[in-house]
Amino acid sequence: MCAILKGRVAPLVVHVVFRFDTGGLENGIVNLINRMPAEAYRHAIIALTEVSAAFASRIRRDDVLYFSLNKGGGHGVKLYPRLYRLFRQLAPAIVHTRNLAALEAAVPAWLAGVPVRIHGEHGRDLGDLDGSRPKYRWLRRVFRPFVTRYIALSRELERYMTQRVGIPALNIAQIHNGVDADAFRPAPAGRSLIPGCPFGLPGEWLVGTVGRMQPVKDQMTLARAFVRSLEMAPGAAKSLRLVMIGDGPLKRRVEAILAAAGVAHLAWLPGERSDVAEIMRGLDCFVLPSLAEGISNTILEAMASGLPVVATAVGGNGELVAAGDTGCLVPAADTEGMASALLGYFDAPQTAARHGRAGRVRVERLFSLDVMVDRYRREYDALR
Repeated sequence: MCAILKGRVAPLVVHVVFRFDTGGLENGIVNLINRMPAEAYRHAIIALTEVSAAFASRIRRDDVLYFSLNKGGGHGVKLYPRLYRLFRQLAPAIVHTRNLAALEAAVPAWLAGVPVRIHGEHGRDLGDLDGSRPKYRWLRRVFRPFVTRYIALSRELERYMTQRVGIPALNIAQIHNGVDADAFRPAPAGRSLIPGCPFGLPGEWLVGTVGRMQPVKDQMTLARAFVRSLEMAPGAAKSLRLVMIGDGPLKRRVEAILAAAGVAHLAWLPGERSDVAEIMRGLDCFVLPSLAEGISNTILEAMASGLPVVATAVGGNGELVAAGDTGCLVPAADTEGMASALLGYFDAPQTAARHGRAGRVRVERLFSLDVMVDRYRREYDALR
């Protein structure tokens, strides 16, 4: 049913993404739609490729429209006529594109007369992890005249947009992701058992990660760090266990690393799971080995769950993890450094627990979902 505000239909926001499926960016959209008051805005989602019905089912509102455009390879200009017609038909108040892959949708939105075109930068492109490629900066400059307002998820991305792309600072809002601290919370009586997991006995210590198994997430470094930690402390094999949740092209390569080292029996890789909150409550430590990040939802979920975090010092990770207080940061692709960090917490469980508690407090103070939704609503309201 349409949301009604004082006798009129609430304005429509059309969210444009490359693909609407499992991922931090997409999960942020789900949280935004679920938490924003229905009387404030209606929503539609356009995926240039495909909308995953299973993932879309996480949205609890029944008035959201979904469109899959089934884009093939190459430039998206072939989709401009279809996007133009969709925007004319839907007549949104706001079109909100996210990341470079969807940025060009601002052009048909402008042609269709959409009054507000917002573009969000959520993280690094796989082919431009350090933001140095001239082509990617040039593309962002080309589409700049068609964008009304920019939103950067981290201060690092905000600096990139101002210093490297040339977007005026006054035209950029910086909004961190938020986390549902009610859904993601510490287990009430200590670590709980993960459904289906072969680990979790008293005395076992579970280190885990959650995310798509793709190159930018670099789960291979975590697998190597796990192997290396067992080499550095052979006795740890009695209780140190690895949990890796997610699916994708790296999964078989990660499994091969663990098998070649003879430790596959100490790791559990069940593929993609939807019960991430329960999984977090069954871990002792969370690791994010990414090569690049914007603002990581999984770090926030881990902190909200009371876990110490070992993360790579990339993107916005340092804005979330207070090193030495809620977790530790290591260089990207640094197997030795990550192994040492894992063993540091493994050997000092009281420190791990203290950092986990501090992470929960930090989330409640700075990264609540309500704060994030309020910031987006204020941006939407101010631009209309």
